Amino acid sequence: MQPALETSRLVIRDWTDSDADVRAAFTLYGRQEVTQWLTPAITHVTDLAEMREVLRRWLDEQASDLPPTGHWAMQRREDGAIVGGLVLRMLPPYDHDVELTWQLRPEAWGHGYATEGARALLAWAFGYEIDEVFALAMPANTRAIATAGRIGMEWVGETSKYYGTSLQVYRIRPGDLPGLPPLDATED
Repeated sequence: MQPALETSRLVIRDWTDSDADVRAAFTLYGRQEVTQWLTPAITHVTDLAEMREVLRRWLDEQASDLPPTGHWAMQRREDGAIVGGLVLRMLPPYDHDVELTWQLRPEAWGHGYATEGARALLAWAFGYEIDEVFALAMPANTRAIATAGRIGMEWVGETSKYYGTSLQVYRIRPGDLPGLPPLDATED
């Protein structure tokens, strides 16, 4: 994503394979309380070397993927701390439906970062003329379900057609985005 997106509190930017990003990503994807809710496409990472490989794979994929798909870091503007990640990817069978996912470090839960970051990313993504974006949540993941609602997504049902497990399905279309945070495009 060039340039990065900015909201009042966040910078949404590409991950890098720098030591700082590897450590920050590991504090997120190396935590069981985060990864227990993620689909098989993003799994628990066990060490910094594995995290670096995951970030490099994401960077390679992002270089060849068409926008608006990709993986991004959510960085707090006030102190530069990475508080989470955002992903837009194609849902299986990888030919039509776009999925939004968000992940936050546990100490960042409850501050509205996922809602703020996801709304900004969706506003940018809908500029690529996609009709709708989906979010999937395990039925017991009450935090994700609540966040989907705050983003402005509506529940459309339950399915097991993705990832071989029962998931709640939420959808948002361009006209459904409520009160977007102000966006500023900035250079990296």
